[in-house]
Amino acid sequence: MGGVSASLEDLPLRDDLRGKIPYGAPQASVPIALNVNENTHPVPQEVADDILDGIAVALREINRYPDREFDTLREAFADYLGHGLTAQNMWAANGSNEVLQHIMQAFGGPGRTVFGFGPTYSMYPLLAAGTGAGWVVGERGHDFTLTPEFAAEQVAQADPDIILLCSPNNPTGTPLPIDVIEAVYQASRGVVVVDEAYWEFAPHDQRSALTLLHDRPRLAVSRTMSKAFAFAGARVGYLAANPAFIDALRLVRLPYHLSSLTQAAALGALRHADTMLAMVDDIVAQRDRMGATLSALGYEPYESWTNFILFGGVNDPAATWRALFERGVLVRDVGLPGTLRVSAGTEDETTAFLDQLASIDSQA
Repeated sequence: MGGVSASLEDLPLRDDLRGKIPYGAPQASVPIALNVNENTHPVPQEVADDILDGIAVALREINRYPDREFDTLREAFADYLGHGLTAQNMWAANGSNEVLQHIMQAFGGPGRTVFGFGPTYSMYPLLAAGTGAGWVVGERGHDFTLTPEFAAEQVAQADPDIILLCSPNNPTGTPLPIDVIEAVYQASRGVVVVDEAYWEFAPHDQRSALTLLHDRPRLAVSRTMSKAFAFAGARVGYLAANPAFIDALRLVRLPYHLSSLTQAAALGALRHADTMLAMVDDIVAQRDRMGATLSALGYEPYESWTNFILFGGVNDPAATWRALFERGVLVRDVGLPGTLRVSAGTEDETTAFLDQLASIDSQA
């Protein structure tokens, strides 16, 4: 486009956004992409066919606005989660980040603070900044774990308006004990949001924060269809909370924010939840295999309840990342010293990563 060239600095940008950079992992076309914690398994064909049929039906009325309250989808999410939840307890948006954005808009803003235990999901401070809220970072133990006492003490001292607990944690994979969530809620006055984006990859005998929702109106539990459901491209996130909490999110959402096509696709996937989740066990098996092999290669994998592993003992993360990339394998350097993060892929993808990493070590 012609005319006068301009840079971002030339625009009347908000002062608190100056100097910031947009969120985003490197995007590159490589044979083995294991850098953004996607589910690398494709949607099964029979499920894809049913989803396409549902989208075809929705297209016949695409000239009309979608169901603003997406009642059928909320009922489907409640049925999937169980725990006595109903449609009135459910919310959804275009990815869990938009769900969290709604929370920021309703409970954050200028003069308010958002609290999280670092290192944690790098979108949290960006979401806080988007509403003008301050971001306060708490501390974790040396192995990224939290105890109830340590967590509650920090929350009480910070006195934030919003507390974000990533369970299990991204980018470290660290489990979050249920008693930490209870202690943080007891020590706080603000809303407590437990981000369970990776919960389906946790051991089946562990308690979800969903079990704590009863009689805790300031507590919310967010989930996503991007990971376990292999639905990252559809952008569907959802949340369970007290109906009053859901009403608060209605105040800030854009009207008709979930398209008819999105609702149809999500409903199709939920109809086949058992089939979609069948791949989770395979992903967990590859994650655990990866952890064992990384240990055998002399690295230090951290405990993970997710679909990825953060591993330490990397002498030069940037050089190792580059060497893997040149061999057609894309992993993630999350900025933690001496570490890299890798998603669990299919058996062939996991083998390719491990073989290439071993070949780098043998040439070092």
